[in-house]
Amino acid sequence: MIDIKNMSFGYARQRHQIYKSLDLSIGEGNIYGLLGKNGSGKSTLLYLISGLLRPDSGRITVDDMESKKRCAEMLSEMFIVAEEFRLPEVSLDQYVKIVHKFYPRFSRNILNECLNDFELPLSLKLNELSMGQKKKVYISIALAANTKYLLMDEPTNGLDIPSKSQFRKVIAKNMNAERTMIISTHQVHDIEALLDNILIIDKGVVTFNKSVQEICQEYTFEYRQPCEGNDGVVYAEPTLQGNAVMAHRGDRQETQMNLELLFNAVNAGKI
Repeated sequence: MIDIKNMSFGYARQRHQIYKSLDLSIGEGNIYGLLGKNGSGKSTLLYLISGLLRPDSGRITVDDMESKKRCAEMLSEMFIVAEEFRLPEVSLDQYVKIVHKFYPRFSRNILNECLNDFELPLSLKLNELSMGQKKKVYISIALAANTKYLLMDEPTNGLDIPSKSQFRKVIAKNMNAERTMIISTHQVHDIEALLDNILIIDKGVVTFNKSVQEICQEYTFEYRQPCEGNDGVVYAEPTLQGNAVMAHRGDRQETQMNLELLFNAVNAGKI
């Protein structure tokens, strides 16, 4: 479990706190979608959890180990895929020989399966790849590390439409009851079918924290024509198909969650 207690943090150059007295618990075995406006602190939170940044006060623990201490036991169970990264100018095989030593359950079989799903060769040179190909290789390595915690910051940025579909496939295939993933993104449609829990932050505060199951039990997401009325409507937006509506479910049939509509409803203060 990731446990954040009374945590505050701010960048000195910005002269204001991004987080102040934040409390948050992240359980095991789920995929969390971490959403927020630009500058809301999503990437910062991932870096704090991984120990790449240290809180000004409070505590962040990962399985009872303080993240800021970056002990080997914790780091061997955590992999972070940053939005921007650089890979060394070596072959994939050379890179795997370096990386696998840090992760006791690193699996070359998982790596090969991910590369196959991404339609990439098993033997390649990292310096000869496009940015999108590098991201797919790095995501494959992250999954092959087989860590308990996997943090991803904007993982679908730079991927084309077929690659985004491949991304969802490899994530779903490699998720299990022992693994926890936190995916921070603005590309909500790329990941909404994968998520178990939704976390929304704004100005350093958690404004929404619910499971997808709870959301779909409480609300429906549908399109209505203006003549259909506003029965139970919580939030609505005009679209070419009619009004996109989030409404109290009541006895209505369960619908698929519209993550963008949910996010806008939360930011508008409607829920």
